[in-house]
Amino acid sequence: MSTAFQTVLAAEELPEDIGKAGPLGLLLIVVLLIATALLVKSMSGHLKRLPRSFDPADQEPGIVVPDDLSELDARSEPGQELLDTLRRAPLAIEPPRDDDRRNGPAAQG
Repeated sequence: MSTAFQTVLAAEELPEDIGKAGPLGLLLIVVLLIATALLVKSMSGHLKRLPRSFDPADQEPGIVVPDDLSELDARSEPGQELLDTLRRAPLAIEPPRDDDRRNGPAAQG
């Protein structure tokens, strides 16, 4: 038998739809390509929001909020730090109470 005759016999035996992609397969591939494109777009948006490095040394310094108004003044005068410390410290000597003034030494005796 010749090769041409065998090819003709093989072609006659196979149905027409074997080896061909159907329209449903094409639709499935197009849908998967669209979904992949949307996922890539979404992921690139999320990656743009991430910092370049998570190392704390590479981070930009944050805003420092002072505790009181004396820290807003950038001038450094001699002894200013000591005065600020003393202003924030609790009082060592309490002022006299009002009831001691009213009663006084004359009222006790």
